[in-house]
Amino acid sequence: MLTMNNVTVTFQDGQERLTALDNISFEATPGHLTFIVGESGSGKSTLLSAAAGLLNPDSGEVLVDGTPVSDKIRLDKIGMIFQQANLIGSLNVRDQLLVTDHIRGIKPRRERADELLATVGLDGLGGRRMQQLSGGQRQRVGIARALMGDPALILADEPTAALDSERSHEIVALLRNLVTERGIAGAFVTHDRGLISDADAVVEVRDGQVTALERALA
Repeated sequence: MLTMNNVTVTFQDGQERLTALDNISFEATPGHLTFIVGESGSGKSTLLSAAAGLLNPDSGEVLVDGTPVSDKIRLDKIGMIFQQANLIGSLNVRDQLLVTDHIRGIKPRRERADELLATVGLDGLGGRRMQQLSGGQRQRVGIARALMGDPALILADEPTAALDSERSHEIVALLRNLVTERGIAGAFVTHDRGLISDADAVVEVRDGQVTALERALA
């Protein structure tokens, strides 16, 4: 579970101090995909960065499974999916996943990588190069890579922004099934409100404040 309690984040902008998140509280619970929507500059990506421990809040606390977020927690318990897949052009599909084992200092798990590639619909494509994949396939590689460490929490920052509507819904449906089946907490930032029918819960970030909008599903 991700828990953010009374989190405030500010940034210096010239002579002014701007508030990106204003004393917000937010939760993402196991087995559920929570969408975070809002206009550009509303603070939704800042919320995700704070959740991942990529920036330190001015005040408040961020907990993953009850433990304050840190570099170790991010490595061991959080899977990140980005707007661009951020894949390494010189590596094949399987090696994109295995590099995360190298980062953790453990023996590369080839079978684990192939299992996850099959899970996201890329069975048999482990030897492919990035230029041989479509945009949607590259995002699926990014999702599989995020799952390599058996995370408790998946954070996705606009992962469908560069995809057409059909591929976007495919990626969201895949993520929702994965968090449900694996009992992972998922938080998904998007500006596309057309995707929220696939969410378990939806919150809106506006002027640094968070408001629950609706339950997308019973």
